[in-house]
Amino acid sequence: MPSRAFRVGRSATGLGLFATRLIKRAAYIATYRGPRVAAAEAYRRERRGSKYLFELNSRWMIDGSPRWNVARYINHSCRPNAEPVVRKRRIVIVALRSIPPGEEITYDYGREYFDFFIKERGCRCAKCRTKPAVRRSKRVTRKTVTRKTVTRKPK
Repeated sequence: MPSRAFRVGRSATGLGLFATRLIKRAAYIATYRGPRVAAAEAYRRERRGSKYLFELNSRWMIDGSPRWNVARYINHSCRPNAEPVVRKRRIVIVALRSIPPGEEITYDYGREYFDFFIKERGCRCAKCRTKPAVRRSKRVTRKTVTRKTVTRKPK
């Protein structure tokens, strides 16, 4: 049995964190780690393109850019299976529901991050990737229904 409940692997949106064994609902997954930086410094880093800043409170943020911070690999999802929780000036990721082995661990990054980084290129989470496929299948179904020929009875 693996020592960790997760592994870093290739996902549809880049690198992601995947469950290696069943993670029960409300179970601890990982801690978002890195140096704490003041909000002013964090905003300067953000303008330079830093994407791993996590707001702890109005004064402090955690810069999760070091690669030893495994929680940085958790991707965004509009339908997440985990959530970040602030505990004792730390950010821990806990499961919202049971996560089976092989499923990607995701949480909602929030409206501000979504608007700043994701919105312009479009969300690529699993939920949003299936939306166009569902729409296409509904269109195909509608076309097949509407294209049926109606035969008229002879007079």
